[in-house]
Amino acid sequence: MNTKKSVENFLASKTIAVVGVSRNKRKFGSTVYNELRKKGYTLYPVNPFITEFEGDTCYPDITSIPEKPEAVLFSIPHDKTEVIMEEILKSGITKVWMQQGSQSDKAIKFCEDHNIDYVSNECVLMFTEPAEFFHKAHKFFRGVFGKLPQ
Repeated sequence: MNTKKSVENFLASKTIAVVGVSRNKRKFGSTVYNELRKKGYTLYPVNPFITEFEGDTCYPDITSIPEKPEAVLFSIPHDKTEVIMEEILKSGITKVWMQQGSQSDKAIKFCEDHNIDYVSNECVLMFTEPAEFFHKAHKFFRGVFGKLPQ
């Protein structure tokens, strides 16, 4: 279950691996990478099919990153998220954010079984400040209808 504390814990991370950056700049993984970088986070792009993203070295997997990130953000299909969860555990990472479409019951259960703090099925850009108008509005209406993490 998503909690306000899990959101705050994730956003307090200074180093984040973003799994799902793409050559296609319109893909959400690429968008979220650029937005989080503007907000001052140290990011590590992860995609096994590219070696560079936005001028940064792109890593093929979590274990290839030279510095252990504090957290991992997923913007990939849920079946791929499930596979990468083992890398997260082996790396000792304890915070993950599974963007909409990246989460699955299996990935959530894995997090719960291995004491990994997670946020799932939420848009990280609604919670990072300053939020763009669209994300502020989205967060506002989710709050009005009682859909935000408590």
